[in-house]
Amino acid sequence: MSPLRWDVLAVGLLLALPLLALGLRGDLSLDEVAVRLPWCLLAAWAAVALLRWAGAPRRPPAPADADPERATPPA
Repeated sequence: MSPLRWDVLAVGLLLALPLLALGLRGDLSLDEVAVRLPWCLLAAWAAVALLRWAGAPRRPPAPADADPERATPPA
């Protein structure tokens, strides 16, 4: 999954809003904000990946006795 997908960027922006607010307020310098912004993108990528994994439909397990070489195609 690419870290530059629209959903990852949207979540990254949402996670970066408090950081940007602290930078605008003067509590963090520009250097500190610039260093911490990639961590917001990384956290967004991890959150979206976790939600996509948790939301994926589960596949039923294949029967253990099924042999793909001996299987006959359905008619």
